[in-house]
Amino acid sequence: MRLGIDLDGVVADFTKGWVMRYNAEHGTNVAESDVTSWGAMITLTHFEDMGQFWRWVANGEGPSLFRTLPTYPGAVEAMHRLHHDHEIVILTTKPDFAIADTNEWLAENDVPYDELHITDEKWRIPCDVYLDDSPDQIAELTLERPDRVVCRYVRPWNRSHAGARDIHDWDEFVALVDRVWC
Repeated sequence: MRLGIDLDGVVADFTKGWVMRYNAEHGTNVAESDVTSWGAMITLTHFEDMGQFWRWVANGEGPSLFRTLPTYPGAVEAMHRLHHDHEIVILTTKPDFAIADTNEWLAENDVPYDELHITDEKWRIPCDVYLDDSPDQIAELTLERPDRVVCRYVRPWNRSHAGARDIHDWDEFVALVDRVWC
């Protein structure tokens, strides 16, 4: 099967990455558990808008935040298990400045994949099973791909969505793929 897997919020811990860097640079104590909405980086920081936040993420001349993100526990190992029998199609939305850093991050973290698509319209890439944490992407995938299995990686910033199956950890996702595949 073709497994369409998102990166940030699913494999890469974007929240932990930006919170750790922000606290280190600004002497603050933002907690990961404070991030309970999609745009929390504006309400929890000094940034006035998302443009200002993304400029900070880009990090000027050095590597962007996307180059240094930690992985979620068990994510890479589960992807290796899945890759034995299935195609891994990475479906991620990134700003242009993050493309090179994303490729480097994938290699450095030994993330297995057959295809990489950086797109805002993930539904356009045909897959049998999708895994995402973005409320908007989950809504689009269930609308545009109702005949496919769409999984919501449960995070504080998303809610249950009709047509999407809730996934709480990587073991649960592997088990779901095994059930669908049989």
